[in-house]
Amino acid sequence: MSLKIPEGLLHATRLVRRGKLSEATDAIQRALRGGYAPSAYKPDAGMDVESEPIPGYYRVVELEPQESTGKTFVGGTYANAAGTRRYKIYIPASHGRGALPLVVMLHGCRQDPDDFAAGTRMNLLAEELGFIVVYPGQPGDANAHSCWNWFEPGHQQRDVGEPSLIAGITREVVKAHGVDADRVYIAGLSAGGAMAAVMGATYPDVYAAVGVHSGLAYGSARDVATAFSAMRGPGPLGGRRKAHGAAATAQNVPMIVFHGDSDTTVHPSNGDDLIAQASPAPEAAAGPEGAREARVERGTARGREYTRTTYTDDSGRPVMEQWLVHGANHAWSGGSAEGSFADTSGPDASREMLRFFLQHRKS
Repeated sequence: MSLKIPEGLLHATRLVRRGKLSEATDAIQRALRGGYAPSAYKPDAGMDVESEPIPGYYRVVELEPQESTGKTFVGGTYANAAGTRRYKIYIPASHGRGALPLVVMLHGCRQDPDDFAAGTRMNLLAEELGFIVVYPGQPGDANAHSCWNWFEPGHQQRDVGEPSLIAGITREVVKAHGVDADRVYIAGLSAGGAMAAVMGATYPDVYAAVGVHSGLAYGSARDVATAFSAMRGPGPLGGRRKAHGAAATAQNVPMIVFHGDSDTTVHPSNGDDLIAQASPAPEAAAGPEGAREARVERGTARGREYTRTTYTDDSGRPVMEQWLVHGANHAWSGGSAEGSFADTSGPDASREMLRFFLQHRKS
């Protein structure tokens, strides 16, 4: 059957063929509202202006946002007794027959999964190295600024609150996509980094390693007031470590920490707190549990100097890394300007975290 298509829709079709999707959507909406005006649609030079009828039918659909690679980046929803959370998952084209690792990425305040994916460039790295990425999203009705509620006791425990939702999303993705359950990792920025620390402490059976960027230690606050106090730092860190260090140490998993020493949102002493919390003697200048050696390196990457302290076990494998990026503020180091809270200067936090993660398996 041959249908005579309105000129407005024909124009939209030409725009789609030329990759101008936003303009095509506008043209479709105008045509369906009866607002098509021939003078508003002037073909570009070289555009095919053939107006012969086109066989077929048309429907307007919502297009899922795609990463620049054009690979699979789709949404999902998970619900349990604690509520419902939407998430985005990236599956690389390099997905072969073997089970791939999984990285769970927790965005910061005033961010969402798409923004965080753009700023960290984690999807591009997933395509290069071959792993799946999932980005749980925190809605505005759970926190006015879309922050993970890492500072509330109800969200600092296993199998309740937001930890149960994040763990549920993780388990759902592992099962649905045949992920290697021994290579599941979690990382986050700011409030997302603080929640990643919570997840490592409460679900050591799920996550093989944790990455915290510009975040805070597990249990470092119990309400909004103490959250702001911890963020301001330096405070009575020893007291917080004594109160929560034993619980965190007992549940410890390997961790990599990034922080800018010019961070005015979350004081860099919180990075020290994360390291000290993993020590069996938090009030002492000791390394994390299981560490036998500390190696300090200084270098420069993308115009920023950094200091990296690496703690290794008896086999020489890193069990803890702390990166202090000099001159950096509250932003993902080595990130992309396409996302918020991302610093294009400095060492590539995404790549360094993946290097660290892939050295660890739960087994």
